[in-house]
Amino acid sequence: MENRLQQFLAAENLTQAQFADSIGVGRASVSHILAGRNKPGYDFIERMASRYTEINLDWLITGKGKMYKKDRDVVMPVPTEPALFQEDDNAKMSEPVEEKPLEIEQQPTSAQPDSDKAETAAEKKIARVIVFYDDGTYLEIK
Repeated sequence: MENRLQQFLAAENLTQAQFADSIGVGRASVSHILAGRNKPGYDFIERMASRYTEINLDWLITGKGKMYKKDRDVVMPVPTEPALFQEDDNAKMSEPVEEKPLEIEQQPTSAQPDSDKAETAAEKKIARVIVFYDDGTYLEIK
């Protein structure tokens, strides 16, 4: 359910804090649900359903059906960085627009000596990528 809640937040363009405030629950409880540490209780779902009346609770709880009760265009937030892919008429995504090396800016920390900074950035690897589709499904790549 945490993945569907994350999809809903993305579709509504809400941060965890905005969402928690909008349904009147603690920010930590939303964070714990999204991290998979806790399962949402009845009160949480009831508050969400009363605030966001268009959400399909069957989808939220079981994953069946569409995100919204009525047909509604889900507008995903537009990334602020340049798009890596462009849509064309014949395919969902075409080849990357341009390939540039990812520049990682690392903030200095007192616990990390200067000589270790470049090595730490090079050792980082992508742990998970989630792709959200317009039909309410997603693909998680680990």
